[in-house]
Amino acid sequence: MFKQKQMQGTAMTKCISLKSPFSNVKNHKVQVNFNGGEVSSDGGALLLSEVDRKLALTASLSKLFPDERDQSKVIHSVQSMLKQRIFGIALGYEDLNDHDLLRNCPALQTTVGKTSNLASSATLCRLENKANRNFIIEAHKVIIEQFIASYTTPPKELILDFDATDDLVHGNQEGKYFHGYYGNYCFLPLYVFCDKKLLISYLRTSKSDQAKHAWAILSLLVKRFRATWPDVKIIFRGDSGFCRQQMLNWCDKKNIKYIIGIAKNNVLNCLLEATMNKAKELYNATLEKQREFTEFEYAAKSWKHKRKVIGKAEISSQGENPRYLVTNLEGSSQFLYDDIYCARGDMENRIKEQQLDLFADRTSCSKWWPNQLRLMLSSFAYILIEYIRENLLYATELAKAQAQTIRLKLFKIGAVIIRNTRAIKFLLSSSYPYQDLWNKILGRMALL
Repeated sequence: MFKQKQMQGTAMTKCISLKSPFSNVKNHKVQVNFNGGEVSSDGGALLLSEVDRKLALTASLSKLFPDERDQSKVIHSVQSMLKQRIFGIALGYEDLNDHDLLRNCPALQTTVGKTSNLASSATLCRLENKANRNFIIEAHKVIIEQFIASYTTPPKELILDFDATDDLVHGNQEGKYFHGYYGNYCFLPLYVFCDKKLLISYLRTSKSDQAKHAWAILSLLVKRFRATWPDVKIIFRGDSGFCRQQMLNWCDKKNIKYIIGIAKNNVLNCLLEATMNKAKELYNATLEKQREFTEFEYAAKSWKHKRKVIGKAEISSQGENPRYLVTNLEGSSQFLYDDIYCARGDMENRIKEQQLDLFADRTSCSKWWPNQLRLMLSSFAYILIEYIRENLLYATELAKAQAQTIRLKLFKIGAVIIRNTRAIKFLLSSSYPYQDLWNKILGRMALL
């Protein structure tokens, strides 16, 4: 009976031998299978977890996050889920749905502090929907306190860069409005940076003024910084969207320096006319782009008194390009324009990192506060990467690299991961081209 069944089973089995579709290499057969064991393309993710541990970023945030669950039944803690989302964004996984597969990655599990499956996208979605106004406020306080703690000696000067950007909306999200300038439905988040350090990432509707709440945020920042550094010189820098009479009056009253763009008008163009004519004469003589600078006193109708305005008269083959700044800083017009004001262009690179490299525009939740949380998750990922760039990559080829390049060259490393009861081993690719850089980073981490 057994033999008969065995024969029947043999008859039913079909052995199919598939020929490899890949070409031979110097008479060597190229064979492919999925028997490699636990392998990850994110072997460098360990850097993120160590920096997070150093900063205590997710540890601090998890204490602030609302969590009404029965802790005796909790499998995925708030901190582990925050790590999972923030590290995932830093590693290039922009969407929540990515975690349905990413939760099985042994490298990410290790960085989060687990050896089993991480939270599913549904669980992470529930986490995001628990976000509220209080958490967003307290999370920003964590960022500000870490910024203050990053200075071992009091800074002499802080330049606070304010800028807004468009965050396109493709659904029926709460707070959705059409913006005429951008020609689309969008949010209008406000960012504040000090050099390359992020201070504020604040989601706003696009129906409001570009400077909405900027005054209040500036006031809170100034109050906190001067409580720690009473003598620090603070400079407020922004484009013409932040040239508002109330902000200028407040800065004058509180001894805040400012250098802000101001939109051109007929009065300003008349005041610049003589300088523009001089630039025209030079251009006609050389047929090369010319720039001339001047300064004058000017008061808009809403201003209580006149202020110093810097005018740039530029002319090229494209025609005239007048630009204006209002400032209470001392210095030559060209120096203030070229060296102080134009330096704010680097902030736009930081915003691009947020929007393009770290997916801050993935604000597709139907409710407002979960979208604000998503914006901040990208900001937390930026903070980790910026710490790596400033403290571990200085004087290296990646000292000025953007987040996407750092991700590609430091985090995306093929690794075989071996886990047993005693150890977790990351066997990184032997052909990884930046081994010397990684060893240098590990040495610097040991000193930190």
